Amino acid sequence: MDRKGGIAAPAPDPDPVPDPADLIVRVGERVRRAREAKGMPRRVLSERSGVSPRYLAQLETGAGNISIGLLQRVAAALDHRIEWFVGEADAWTSETMRIADLYHRADAQVQDQVLELLGSHQPQARRARRICLLGLRGAGKSTLGALAGKALDMPFVQLNHQIEDQSGIPVAEVMALYGPEGYRKLEAQALRHVVATQDRLILEVAGGVVSDPVIFGSLLNDFHTIWLRAAPEDHMARVRAQGDERPMTGNPEAMAQLRSILTSREAIYDRAQARLDTAGKSVEQSLDELLALIETQHFLA
Repeated sequence: MDRKGGIAAPAPDPDPVPDPADLIVRVGERVRRAREAKGMPRRVLSERSGVSPRYLAQLETGAGNISIGLLQRVAAALDHRIEWFVGEADAWTSETMRIADLYHRADAQVQDQVLELLGSHQPQARRARRICLLGLRGAGKSTLGALAGKALDMPFVQLNHQIEDQSGIPVAEVMALYGPEGYRKLEAQALRHVVATQDRLILEVAGGVVSDPVIFGSLLNDFHTIWLRAAPEDHMARVRAQGDERPMTGNPEAMAQLRSILTSREAIYDRAQARLDTAGKSVEQSLDELLALIETQHFLA
């Protein structure tokens, strides 16, 4: 009864508890669609994710109750965020799925154009908390990246290692087997995978990445970029200190060539958001300056 003696309206039913079976079916359907959109056989997905083909078949038909850990591996193998598979049904309409399918079927250049268009008004949000260290070998990317990652409690990722994980062979063999063009394709794939799966990291890329305008454009759009500068003498001395004498062996013009490379790439590297000169500085001093730069530029805000 209400206060006036009438019959009170029944209380609304509480929100129904989602049926786990529906979630399992939804996840399986999205895994299947994502795999087919990439043109990836189930066997290949199995190899990349470490999940057996039989289990993947059960999952895609809604009969497999996959764990979060395994789903994360499947998502990474498909270059998708895990939330894409488990989100509410109304968040992923048929139109959204169609757009996602078309995006994943497109080549790298088209994908970059789409991302540029969609993210052009929100560069800070698009870059998330991703930091990329640019520069030639010997600038300090590996050393400072690893130390900064530890200091900031962030993953430090070397893109060449991602390429090796993806191809199953060392980068030197990738270059020998597939040449520069094949290497660049794997580099672009590895970069897209990093962007799709990680919002907070420090990334190290090879010095020659700036020679590919599409890949370099993705770095500028999807990362807070920092150019680590050094003098030619510093580059050469640091490489040799690592035990690599190849730059000088049988090549009396090595230093002149290095100066030429630095000069030719300076304007391209200078497109980075920030720059840090490591020439003549200790590791400790360069690290302190790098951490201060990241803070003052609000790259992790």
